[in-house]
Amino acid sequence: MINAIIGKKQSQSQRFLEDGTRIPVTEVYVPATPVVLIKNIDKDGYIALQLAHGTKKHPSKALLGHIRGANIKVAPRFLREVRLDSDSDLETLPKVGDILKASDVLKPGDIVDVVGVSKGKGYAGVVKRHHFKGGPRTHGQSDRERAPGSIGQTTTPGRVYKGKRMAGRMGQERVSVRNLKIVDVLDEKVVVKGLIPGSVNSLVMITKMGEDKKFVPLYKEAKIEETASNAADAKGAKEDQSDKVEKVDEVEKAGEGKENIK
Repeated sequence: MINAIIGKKQSQSQRFLEDGTRIPVTEVYVPATPVVLIKNIDKDGYIALQLAHGTKKHPSKALLGHIRGANIKVAPRFLREVRLDSDSDLETLPKVGDILKASDVLKPGDIVDVVGVSKGKGYAGVVKRHHFKGGPRTHGQSDRERAPGSIGQTTTPGRVYKGKRMAGRMGQERVSVRNLKIVDVLDEKVVVKGLIPGSVNSLVMITKMGEDKKFVPLYKEAKIEETASNAADAKGAKEDQSDKVEKVDEVEKAGEGKENIK
């Protein structure tokens, strides 16, 4: 069974659940995704589906030859593999050229892991990069407030350990955010509860890990529109009834006027 799909991060917003809870959400654009290649144990040593995403303006001949059997009109910009269990039945899997939709993999209430490339922040110091506290502002340390401090030990070992947290390039790394929740799945859009790594239009991989047994669905805007339309219908019916009452009163008054003339 396929448990992952690729998409592009879109806007961040907020939604309301049916119990009134306000939640932060991230919208992910997940268009129809074609299957380009199927890897099997006999030839490749594992089972995986290779999925395509996006459009490449100037594809190479190697890429055009690679996608020839998938019946894709335009060359994809990204190719990503979704690895499956070794006991997966190849007969039940999609074939090369088949199209996957978000609803084929995900549904509201699924718990997912999202993998993306974080935003690049350039060269950063230890306070921003590693959340160091910094030094005191007084006692002659006016120029050491955001300094890293001592980085080594004494004569033993007489060197700086590998992996020491110091200033350097921050961001632009592969980041996984675990145990997020799918709150809505539309035709070409998936709404994820919480924030995911990456900038707008960056590629993300959404992998299903489980289901939430106590899932509370979104409060749909359609319900709001339905309530408003019902209120408008009720108001219109009330106005019609009041018009009828006014017409009856006018008829009765006209009848009383004729009797008085006689």
